[in-house]
Amino acid sequence: MGGRRVKVERPRARSVDGHELSLPSWQAWSARDPLDERAFEQMVLGVSTRRYARSLEALPNEFEVHGVGKSAVNERFVVGTQRRLSELMRRACKALLADLIERGLDPNRAILVVIDGAKALHKAISETFGARVLIHRCHAHKKRNVADALPERMRASVHTAMNQAYATRDPKRARRLLENLARRLESAHPGAAASLREGLEETLTVMRLNLPDSLERVLSSTNLIENLFSRVRDTARRVKRWQGGTMILRWTAAGVLEAERHFRKIAGFRALPKLVAALRAHDAAIDRARQVEIGKRAA
Repeated sequence: MGGRRVKVERPRARSVDGHELSLPSWQAWSARDPLDERAFEQMVLGVSTRRYARSLEALPNEFEVHGVGKSAVNERFVVGTQRRLSELMRRACKALLADLIERGLDPNRAILVVIDGAKALHKAISETFGARVLIHRCHAHKKRNVADALPERMRASVHTAMNQAYATRDPKRARRLLENLARRLESAHPGAAASLREGLEETLTVMRLNLPDSLERVLSSTNLIENLFSRVRDTARRVKRWQGGTMILRWTAAGVLEAERHFRKIAGFRALPKLVAALRAHDAAIDRARQVEIGKRAA
């Protein structure tokens, strides 16, 4: 309706016993809001939120118009820019993965990837490696995200409860403990409960590989790369005034080289063959499943 929202009567259907039925066609239609796209285009073209309504074509008088106020248009512009930012980040992540593949990373064999909660990175990894990739969500980031949704007085106890769950080294028991914790938080702190449940299964990925404790602890978080970032930040603190992008690159390189001097073999490195064996077993399971699927299609 030309960038406006109008009231539309919702179609309803009921089962023979009187229960309302969910209509897939209505769900698909209502899930898409073309007004977000229209508002974004108008703002990019220079139309202010105050003048948005005046920029639209007139509608017949019988329609009751909604969604053309300043706040509504601004909200749609935010939605539009967030969507485009997500798409841009995903393209950047894919470019990084493509570079790794060009440098020798085999996308056709199972790999373990440990990441934080970045959705764009997660999506790019999944699309690039498919079923071959095992994604593990960093425990440190997960605990931090949950704590951020809690009052200060509760953070220590919840942090301890999550540590205890992850320390069980039993994925089924850990899942049960974490789900119980989420249920306890749900009533008073639904945001924390939702944060805990989001990606919960992926925080147990490394635990399912049945690795020795020392190697499991190392692979359960992104601390290895966080330590590198910390060294770069410490080095860059000496700079009082930045003078262009080249200077930033030089100091970043200096920080990385300083961090390199402190690189040591990781704890549990002797168990790396067990990690390789677990990844090969994952490959074999995928190949068997595909052969079964091919057999079903041929039958």
